[in-house]
Amino acid sequence: MSGTHDPAHHDPSHSDSSHHHQQSFWSQYVFSTDHKIIGIQYLFMSLFFLFFGFCLMLLMRWQIAYPGHPLPFIGKLFGEHNMPGGIMMPQFYNQLGAMHGTIMVFLGVVPLGFAVFGNYLIPLQIGAKDMAFPRLNMFSYWSFLVGGLLMLSSFFLPCGAASNGWTSYSPLSDIAHDGQTIWLFSMAIIIISSLLSSLNFITTIFQLRAPGMTFERLPFFIWAQLITAFLLLLAFPPLEGAAFLQLCDRLLGTSFFLPSGLFVNGHVYDVSGGGNALLWQHLFWFLGHPEVYVIILPALGIVTEIIACNTRKNISGFGMMRWSIIFLGFLSFVVWSHHTYLTGMGTNITAFFQTTTMIISIPSVIIISALFITLWGGSIRFNLPMLFALAFLPMFGFGGLTGLPLGLAATDIPLHDTYYVIGHFHYVVAPGVVLGLFAGIYYWFPKATGRKMNDFLGHLHFWPTLITMNFVFFPMLIQGLMGLNRRMYDGGATYNFAHGVLFWNVIISWSAFIMFLAQLPFIFNFFYSMFNGEKVDSDNPWHSATLEWATPTPPGHGNFTKPITVYRDPYSYSLEGAPKDYSPQDQKEI
Repeated sequence: MSGTHDPAHHDPSHSDSSHHHQQSFWSQYVFSTDHKIIGIQYLFMSLFFLFFGFCLMLLMRWQIAYPGHPLPFIGKLFGEHNMPGGIMMPQFYNQLGAMHGTIMVFLGVVPLGFAVFGNYLIPLQIGAKDMAFPRLNMFSYWSFLVGGLLMLSSFFLPCGAASNGWTSYSPLSDIAHDGQTIWLFSMAIIIISSLLSSLNFITTIFQLRAPGMTFERLPFFIWAQLITAFLLLLAFPPLEGAAFLQLCDRLLGTSFFLPSGLFVNGHVYDVSGGGNALLWQHLFWFLGHPEVYVIILPALGIVTEIIACNTRKNISGFGMMRWSIIFLGFLSFVVWSHHTYLTGMGTNITAFFQTTTMIISIPSVIIISALFITLWGGSIRFNLPMLFALAFLPMFGFGGLTGLPLGLAATDIPLHDTYYVIGHFHYVVAPGVVLGLFAGIYYWFPKATGRKMNDFLGHLHFWPTLITMNFVFFPMLIQGLMGLNRRMYDGGATYNFAHGVLFWNVIISWSAFIMFLAQLPFIFNFFYSMFNGEKVDSDNPWHSATLEWATPTPPGHGNFTKPITVYRDPYSYSLEGAPKDYSPQDQKEI
């Protein structure tokens, strides 16, 4: 368990210059098999998709805040069929909603947390020279890119992109226009990419660890990536199968999800029938709920690394955190039907899913509590990565707390399909997870580029983002408790009971616009600092104990310049008798 199965892995003869011929620009930076380059490629594309999905949301928020009002300046750019006179049509609003959710989850947050940080850091943190399957790694990136671009191309179809929500529930999605077909093909390709990455990550962690890197000495980030890879490997195939079944319904005349006697536009739909629309929901949510933890776990791993480094102490309850994340991964497969209470399942099966949903909150609470306890008595350094990591803790905790009413049928049924659900989910993903991912970018940016990001621009990014996120999502909880339905293209203006909470739509929308402006300092800081940022004065500017800081800055091909052996735990800070307040894992003497 503790060694590597690759005898040549730590042979000095396998260094950069001894066996790698001079690479061309295309082979080094475009069609690269180097895990670090692939991680950076994923980074640029996932940030692009996040930005694109954010822009779709801003268009929706204008329509919700000012229904029937022309979109200023750019409304006519979207064509008369989508925005006649600059006024958004309902069908275009539905496209924005479906594509916003799909792009942000499957092309933005998941690749950023899993593929970007996993590709770049897993070999570095376990002492490996690369991934187990470098060419497969390259193929997974190009599959992701092709699937993502194909998804975006659906906007140019005559009928536009998919418009059936990011969950694509049948039977509506079975009979929708051609944008749904492109959505299904794109998802199939993106899922293949994730499956290949998962296999690669699992094999790399099991087979290519440096001598002495036992499972007990793996950083928590590696544990998070390992469990995430297993979740994707086991949960994505059902959705892949569901996508092919829905394609068969749409293109081959089958009826896997189409029931008999279906009425469309007042007429019986001509189809063989006999299918079950609820089958799609079960196949989707069997992936959909593990997907929540696919989003969360990498951010938890990132935040743990940053808190350990910036408190200068070991993580409290580290062993319990490891068991909690394993238990959490297992339980994530037996809670999916709390999304389907409204389908009329029996009381016994409802009770089962209510119980498992309450239990799954326990490992999350243990992990968050351990991180809070770690702060106690620490010599905390309030640098930029630490600010984002500290903000992650209460925001993610609040997001999880607001989810408890949705885990119980008695409270979920009246709250289902209201803005409360949107507020809860986005509190987990935006103020929670995205803050953790930003923390990771600021933290490992010096290792990848040899330069630090600007502190002033970082603060200009952090504080407005944190504040406006709460002004965007907290009012949604209030609106949802008042019964305001989600997915309404006029923001609820047609319902008299909702008029008392419609003013929040304007506040939410303007907060979202300000949050967009708050991302501009980050974008400028990111690209400016790559070439003009302050140079780091060592390979380990944060004085961290984990292995990635033992590489040159930035790491070359092959990562390490000497054989690596691991002698201690990943968070060896402030050890008694040590000359420094950190003791690197590869340092034999204290």
